[in-house]
Amino acid sequence: MSIQEPALRVPGERPPGKSFIVSYLESLSLVERLHRLLLDVIKDEFERVGVLEINAVQALLLFNIGDNEVTAGELKSRGYYQGSNVSYNLKKLVEMGYMHHQRCEVDRRSVRVRLTENGRMIRNTVSDLFERHAEGLQAANVLRADGIDDITSTLKRVERYWTDQIRYIY
Repeated sequence: MSIQEPALRVPGERPPGKSFIVSYLESLSLVERLHRLLLDVIKDEFERVGVLEINAVQALLLFNIGDNEVTAGELKSRGYYQGSNVSYNLKKLVEMGYMHHQRCEVDRRSVRVRLTENGRMIRNTVSDLFERHAEGLQAANVLRADGIDDITSTLKRVERYWTDQIRYIY
């Protein structure tokens, strides 16, 4: 019996016999799992700090709004949320005192929202969590700056492709 050295592979190259569709489906599954896991990580952080009335989707919504004043339509058009989801969560966040809302002067049907001081505290909690994770990923050598840039660039290309499929193909 002879011992064979493992074949050297170029980083990013698929293993022999693994088709593109298998890799693509695996990537889609991973993106889904990572999104759910991100929500769990945020939920755990809020449980740890004793904030139980807000859910992870609402916390991410506050994080994404940040210092801006926006409408639900703007959040939807940016691709962050679906219409009914964002409207429901904005309404809840206003009721809980995390957001101010005001009717637009030009279009009275439209409501502009911005964070209250409580909303900014939630946003800062999420921001601090993400900063700790970024530092931890680098410290543990899970990701380097060029690695995260490659991931981001690749995901943006997929996003552009999917957007084009919706706009131009169907």
